Amino acid sequence: MTAKPATTAKADPNADANPIPSVWTRRQREAQQPALSRTAIVREAVLMLDAEGIEALSMRKLGARLNAGATSLYRHVATKEELMELAVDEVCAEITVPSPELAREDWRTAVTQAAGSFRTTALNHPWLSSVLGQAGLAYLGPNLMSFSERLAALFTAAGFPEPTRAIDTVVSYVIGMSTTEAAWLTTVARSGETEAGFIARLMPAAQQAAAGHDHLTDAYAATASEAVDPVEIRDTKFAYGLDVVLDGLALRLPR
Repeated sequence: MTAKPATTAKADPNADANPIPSVWTRRQREAQQPALSRTAIVREAVLMLDAEGIEALSMRKLGARLNAGATSLYRHVATKEELMELAVDEVCAEITVPSPELAREDWRTAVTQAAGSFRTTALNHPWLSSVLGQAGLAYLGPNLMSFSERLAALFTAAGFPEPTRAIDTVVSYVIGMSTTEAAWLTTVARSGETEAGFIARLMPAAQQAAAGHDHLTDAYAATASEAVDPVEIRDTKFAYGLDVVLDGLALRLPR
């Protein structure tokens, strides 16, 4: 008997082609549980991240908060990494960027407002800066894409010949400062004290550690003698550094 030639299996036209492991490149499957939406999952994940940090987030714990099993969550979000991409994009919708018209009139004010909004969002969600600092696939999200596009329009209107490089400089500064600031505020929050109270309790140990280091001793002594609001100190530090960055970028504008 003559053997029949083997048939070649046809490719499933509905199969997901996912060359990049990101939620933004994967086709979303039809929901199996109408009551449990991706939107609800992401919003609850953001609340959990804000309260407990990245280390505490897991699909099992999140499912418990939503009164659903982890398996139910996986029907909407394939992995924890995808969940983080969605959470990042969710909170980045809070960042505001001024119009290009303001940049044409006063580009420093426009950039300062955008950087300030970015910093405020990062401090409202202390986990955000560390994730953005990884420069991963989260940047493919629609809200982050919109943020990047609006920044590009702002810096282009300001007259920068290479707006992308100027944007990278400002964004890197904000992420760097916000990462440090968010870590500090997380430490304060875990102490159960106010920021001013935590600093007051920490200061004697800092002054003792600075003994023999003249410049540090003077700096700590000045800080201890001044009744300055810690929030004002942080705001001033951020503004000073941003001014330095903008001074440098101003040299790149066509004369």
